[in-house]
Amino acid sequence: MIWGNRSLFMEFVFLAYPSQPELCVLSFLGVSFIYTLVITGNVLIIVATRTEARLHTPMYYFLGSLSGVELCYTAVVVPHILANILRSEKTITLLGCAIQMIFLIGLGSADCLLLATMAYDRYVAICHPLQYPLTMTLTLCVRLVMASVGIGLFLSSQLVAFIFSLPFCRARSIQHFICDIPPVMPLVCANSHIHEQSVLVAATLAIAVPFIFIATSYVFIVTAVLKIHSTAGRHRAFSTCSSHLSVVLLQYGCCAFVYLRPSSSYYPKQDQFISLVYTLGTPLLNPLIYTLRNSEMKGTLGKILTRNCLSYNN
Repeated sequence: MIWGNRSLFMEFVFLAYPSQPELCVLSFLGVSFIYTLVITGNVLIIVATRTEARLHTPMYYFLGSLSGVELCYTAVVVPHILANILRSEKTITLLGCAIQMIFLIGLGSADCLLLATMAYDRYVAICHPLQYPLTMTLTLCVRLVMASVGIGLFLSSQLVAFIFSLPFCRARSIQHFICDIPPVMPLVCANSHIHEQSVLVAATLAIAVPFIFIATSYVFIVTAVLKIHSTAGRHRAFSTCSSHLSVVLLQYGCCAFVYLRPSSSYYPKQDQFISLVYTLGTPLLNPLIYTLRNSEMKGTLGKILTRNCLSYNN
């Protein structure tokens, strides 16, 4: 099969994997352990938000959806990373690289858009509490989640189609362990400045625009909260936003560092570490942040774990 003047089964070689057997074993065990924690934490949140009646609210619906996207996001890259650690040849085909990049960027963008949707939910809840039940209906919540995923995948498919329509140099070595924009763009043999600008525009749409929306929402939220006379009321309002804000700073900080800068400032080792943070670290920390800072979620997860332990013992 041919894509343009290239075979779809042309292979790229990843150079970021360890070569020593001891390091390979340690890397495999470490990544497997973290991936298990990621799956466990996010599945528990999905189960909690679906089974506990008091968590059937828009805020927790979005939280459960975010955990679902995180599970899909890690599933795109982590199994491939684990397989490559064990293989002697760390390769991926052109088609496989393009597919991985579509879902990596698409689901990452969906994450960003979902966080913006959650900011809108908090804005309506705090700034317009009387209209909240009428505005944030289940139908609207479902549509917002579907739109976040759909827009993310649409933007990523257009961007990846553009990148892979460009001519690649003979050197097919990727200074990374996954197919992502920064490590793949140096392989393009074309006018890099024009293409770099195109990539920056797409990244801005997916990252900067939702972040501006979130920042604007929080300006209105803070203004509304400061008007609350009760100290307990202000604390309760801020506590519902603190978890979300922590996740926003972590997610957008990593994404902005990787995507919103010119390729001339690309440093493989540094970017590989940041990629590990948003590929494994963010999906691991999100459930912890939302659980530790949310008494309702802690109580629900405690009930689920206790119930499962009792049923297992019986």
